Amino acid sequence: MNSLAFFNPRFTSDLFDVIDRNLGDLVPAQTSTPVVTPKVDVRETPYYGTECPSYENVCNSKKEYAVSCRIQQDEQDFFRGRAVRQRHGSRMLVQNQPAIPLSREELDEVYALPYMRTYHPMYEVDGGVPGIEEVRFSIAHNRGCFGGCNFCSLAFHQGRYITSRSKESIVREAKILTELPDFKGYIHDIGGPTANFRYPSCNGQEERGLCKGKKCLAPTICPNLKSNHEEYLDILRTVRELPKVKKVFIRSGIRYDYMLADKNDSFFRELVAHHVSGQLKVAPEHCSAAVLDKMGKPHIEAYLEFSKRYFKYTKKEGKEQYLVPYLMSSHPGSTLKEAVELALFLKKIGIRPEQVQDFYPTPGTVSTCMFYTGLDPYTLKEVYVAKDPHEKAMQRALLQYFNPRNADLVREALKRAGRHDLIGYGDKCLIVPDKKSKPQFNERGKNPYGRKKKSR
Repeated sequence: MNSLAFFNPRFTSDLFDVIDRNLGDLVPAQTSTPVVTPKVDVRETPYYGTECPSYENVCNSKKEYAVSCRIQQDEQDFFRGRAVRQRHGSRMLVQNQPAIPLSREELDEVYALPYMRTYHPMYEVDGGVPGIEEVRFSIAHNRGCFGGCNFCSLAFHQGRYITSRSKESIVREAKILTELPDFKGYIHDIGGPTANFRYPSCNGQEERGLCKGKKCLAPTICPNLKSNHEEYLDILRTVRELPKVKKVFIRSGIRYDYMLADKNDSFFRELVAHHVSGQLKVAPEHCSAAVLDKMGKPHIEAYLEFSKRYFKYTKKEGKEQYLVPYLMSSHPGSTLKEAVELALFLKKIGIRPEQVQDFYPTPGTVSTCMFYTGLDPYTLKEVYVAKDPHEKAMQRALLQYFNPRNADLVREALKRAGRHDLIGYGDKCLIVPDKKSKPQFNERGKNPYGRKKKSR
């Protein structure tokens, strides 16, 4: 286990609940050394639960692999999730059902342990751990995420059930941070997997677990969703009024669609007024509905509405703040056609991203299953997957069509997509023609790229 987890409470949100529940047994007592007895969850045995396709089958059949992926995803719910079995030759591999999440009281106990709040001394010889600066003055207030993005493995790490710390626990940690010798008045984050989640998504999640095969926020918000930021806002207000605290930022991801579902916009307004450090990063990821459906993300209309209100509130505060969208190219379902659609969308709304992310398969996600199998595990229908490195480079280049270094790739991508109309000098064009190539005149003898604009 990474030693950072034991020396900084920020990292404990990535530990399994079952480890945290037993962590108290590992802390030495003041007067005696306790005997550590492992606690074993025996609620399930190999004779119960559900069985996914065998190891041999998933190795030989991509369809069976996709079926196995769906079974594993569907059982990642502590309330109704079952043990999952898989045959490996003459043996049986058994994955226990998900651990019961920590209660608020138990989570408070974990964060009350005597952490050293720095990296292990063993790293001093290598010059320390620079990454500690990003989290040293940050506070994790929750655990779990019901967002359910298909490219994210949080459902396996922490589950989709939300648990959160009490206000008292969070304020107590904030006070500890203010007493550290190099604290300069700034708490970098009060967040978590998703910053603005404090409670489970709906009452039904408490009674029967999460809906199997469905998402709370995508493609549209479930009518049973409860969106409320009152407690989170109260915590932020209290912490920012503490002595020695100049500013409290929110740098963890925020679900803007969840914010829009809250009829009370107090959190939205105070987020803009007090908790943005110049720019707010959010994750629309794409603009194509077809691609967003494969990502498990809300459609782009939600981002546009959020953006409109964000700048409205920012202007009212008299501030100059920006919105930085995270964007992803080459996700399963994205062809060159959808990549061109995203480039046109960025041009239309006037965004020129400095950084973009090309999809990379990571373990434990639905998107990785689609990447490998070419199938949607929930429908078993074929999904287009860009695997050729050159095509992936073209899709990525289209998101930064304005960068001169991407010119050749952008032209090639537009030609392959049949969008010669976007190569030219018109206002709607993405790029000018290659100076080296001679223009192909149409039957009327006109240059199809239009007239070159005169430089002023």
